[in-house]
Amino acid sequence: MSLSVLTIVKNRSAHLAQLVEGLRRSDVLPDELVIVDMGSAPTVSIGETPFPVRVVQLDLPGLPLAAGRNAAAQAAIGTDLLFLDVDCIPMRTLTDAMANALKKQDALICAEVLYLGPDDARGTWLEDDLQQRGVQHPVRAFPKSGLRKEENAGLFWSLVFGIRRMSFFDLRGFDDAFTGYGAEDTDFGFRAKQEKLPLLFMGGTGAFHQHHDSFDPPLQHLDDIVRNAMLFHKRWKIWPMEGWLEAFEKAGFIAREGEILTLIRRPDPDEIERARVVTAW
Repeated sequence: MSLSVLTIVKNRSAHLAQLVEGLRRSDVLPDELVIVDMGSAPTVSIGETPFPVRVVQLDLPGLPLAAGRNAAAQAAIGTDLLFLDVDCIPMRTLTDAMANALKKQDALICAEVLYLGPDDARGTWLEDDLQQRGVQHPVRAFPKSGLRKEENAGLFWSLVFGIRRMSFFDLRGFDDAFTGYGAEDTDFGFRAKQEKLPLLFMGGTGAFHQHHDSFDPPLQHLDDIVRNAMLFHKRWKIWPMEGWLEAFEKAGFIAREGEILTLIRRPDPDEIERARVVTAW
């Protein structure tokens, strides 16, 4: 059994460096790190590491999240895959815990994420300090330790999750019909449930999410979210990202009538800037 850690990145070199530093401190090192560079400027460069690192260039427009994760999985050599969002710093016990869990469970396994503030993990850091500073997500509840089955496929998140490589390809990976930002991970979770692959939440270890600019609602991704929401609704007969769609609708950017979603107008730069928030998640 072997574990490949996978991440995708576009212009987040400082965050990526801390992800790599977290892996360096792991109790059990991964067998490799695969990085998909989705058009960073300059291109991704990693210094010496105690584990092999491979960088895959993906030349697609925008932010091709689904295609990027699929490219990482295609390049991986491990029997097990641990996907890490580039903003995440893995805890030192994460790689070992995920590898052991995947040996015992053919499942989709999400690990907990603690959210950091704007000044946390910006230079040198100690994991114990990050543990004290990190804030739990208000909706996703994880067990204190071990694994708990989660029936709500909509709670799958792509920030930190593990899956057997064979199971990933049995599910046909992420659907790259979802282009850009939004709903590709929820669709993946729904398809896993449809194929009876359990969704498990793992407690006791996970990752720290590094702070970055956030927008609520994410107006900068309006076109992507509208397009992907319509694709998701056509497939699953429910609306994803309901909170964001409601906010867009209330502000007059979109209209929904039955199964039809219409883009009314796009936000101007001032409206996008006013949506900027300082929040832990």
